[in-house]
Amino acid sequence: MRNRTVVIAGATGVVGHAALEHFAERGDWEVVALSRRTPELPAGFRGRHVCADLTDPAGCAAAVAALPEASHLVYAALYEKPGLVRGWREQDQMQTNLGMLRNLLDPMAARGTLQHVSLLQGTKAYGVHLHPVAVPARESAPRDPHENFYWLQEDHLRAAAARHGFGFTIFRPQLVFGDALGVAMNLVPAIGAYAAICRERGLPFGYPGGPSNVMEATDARLLARALAWAADAPSARGETFNVTNGDVFVWRNVWPALADALDTPIAPDSPRSIAEFMPAQAGVWRDIAQRHGLRTPELADLLGESHHYADFCFGYRAREAPPPVIVSTIKLRQAGFGDCIDTEQMFRDWMARLRARRVIP
Repeated sequence: MRNRTVVIAGATGVVGHAALEHFAERGDWEVVALSRRTPELPAGFRGRHVCADLTDPAGCAAAVAALPEASHLVYAALYEKPGLVRGWREQDQMQTNLGMLRNLLDPMAARGTLQHVSLLQGTKAYGVHLHPVAVPARESAPRDPHENFYWLQEDHLRAAAARHGFGFTIFRPQLVFGDALGVAMNLVPAIGAYAAICRERGLPFGYPGGPSNVMEATDARLLARALAWAADAPSARGETFNVTNGDVFVWRNVWPALADALDTPIAPDSPRSIAEFMPAQAGVWRDIAQRHGLRTPELADLLGESHHYADFCFGYRAREAPPPVIVSTIKLRQAGFGDCIDTEQMFRDWMARLRARRVIP
């Protein structure tokens, strides 16, 4: 079978980077990485990187015209505002995310070669950032009545698919973890750097959040495998799927495993705003990076906006334990994708990988 061509939009992000690696490793795909920044390309990568600003319609049209005739699109691009959480309710952020998808999808679809698009949502689709959600949250539930760029993008995607005749799949992962740096929402490098700074300053590496609840995680590598599955699976066409590792976790309970993976003594709970603490440690991190020969001496380049995401995920300001956030993955399994990974092992794997890449000491 002739190799197909997949465009991975947002290739520097936590999902896009994992998808780039997975599709490239398979060997039966021509892979185009599309992003504003140059991504870290896999060893031996034989595809190409296209630089494009998705907020620029003319620039997107020119980039698409220069692309090979793509059969598939993995749309993992995202616009977030500084400070992260507040922007989730703001109209200009919603419209920017809609415009980014439209600027890329419309010229790609007009070429007539597009067969399938995968689009990323998340548990904010169920209103997790606004109110308690059903346990488990199911894809069959009516659309949660709140304004969200997910709905704007989904409506545009469905209309384009009906007009041009391509298939699509929408994924709703829980908290996604990977090794991408400087992104909006990836707690792995934030936790790794936090442990190193605590060690350096003689501070306790205890769980920094508030009352913790039961949650689920999604390893970016597992999500990448789901994206590749959906590209071919008839049972994925036109569907929306929750996707998680397959188990549950509690931050406070997984903290000892994180301490062990990072060679940092575990300590009792040590509530602290990571969003406020980390920016003040830029000089400390610079010293750590110089002494250990780390590749990212500027802490801001490592964190992106993920230190703000940490406070949200750890429930730092919560007065009582929030309700559990559990989604059903039965629909995905019944459709034919049953992959899973142990969440504690996932954390160990990612921390080991960051060390091997000289991201953390």
